[in-house]
Amino acid sequence: MIKIAYHALYAHPLPEGHRFPMLKYELIPEQLLHEGTIGSEHLFEPEMASEDVILQTHDQAYWASLRDLELAPAAQRRIGFPLNAQLVEREIRIAQGTINGALFALQFGIAFNVAGGTHHAGSFWGEGFCLLNDQAIAANYLLNNGLANRILIIDLDVHQGNGTAEIFEQEPRVFTFSMHGDKNFPFRKEKSDLDIPLADGTGDEEYLSILRRTLPSLLEQHQPDFVFYLSGVDVLATDKLGKLSLSAEGCKKRDRMVLQFCKDHQLPVQVSMGGGYSPEIRHIVDAHCNTFRLAMDLFS
Repeated sequence: MIKIAYHALYAHPLPEGHRFPMLKYELIPEQLLHEGTIGSEHLFEPEMASEDVILQTHDQAYWASLRDLELAPAAQRRIGFPLNAQLVEREIRIAQGTINGALFALQFGIAFNVAGGTHHAGSFWGEGFCLLNDQAIAANYLLNNGLANRILIIDLDVHQGNGTAEIFEQEPRVFTFSMHGDKNFPFRKEKSDLDIPLADGTGDEEYLSILRRTLPSLLEQHQPDFVFYLSGVDVLATDKLGKLSLSAEGCKKRDRMVLQFCKDHQLPVQVSMGGGYSPEIRHIVDAHCNTFRLAMDLFS
């Protein structure tokens, strides 16, 4: 049974005209249910992650400033969302959804979070629409509870996973791999275990060729027993922030390559959605839904 974390709070209200497409978090499960790809039994509502679990990844002072809504105005601007209690609750639930998803992946091979992929949040900062780093929190949860020994994070969002890289910089049990736009946000990059920066305009053939060559070497080099996959669809040519040129079919082939890699090597994988900023929300939703459709074909 493929389990998918979703909560109504994922679609957090934002000021009119805000560039972040929150509506996608309502539309993704609606579309998947409507077309029959999933049933209601696949969805679960995550609870709130505990403070103890959050503090295994994030700095005490940073967490307290979020929890108490005392984040400085400059820090709020860096995040890009107006800070309020509901936003913080949303982030805490997303983190727990990814933890639960990781546990379901251990049982069923794969699990999803409709939101998440908040990879710009570092141990002591939030940035780029990310407050808490859901996959980092879940990775630490697995390690600290003896549920995984060597974790691979495959980050294929168009933006570098700078927060994830910083959090695990000194953690040899977690290998961070980020393939991203070289000249895109964040403009101050951190150092992942493997970074592959891509030129503006990189298209399907080159992108998929690089990924195809890289995945086997990650397995050989790190020998993971668990994978977190960040499947951002801001790699699309239609994306207004992405600067790459993947087609919808190319993005789908990317996801198939990663999911097939995990299945072939019996690696449990938790998938968080990451970014997508195409002007037409149907392009975002369909590309995200393709990831779920592929998983249902491969793992059901």
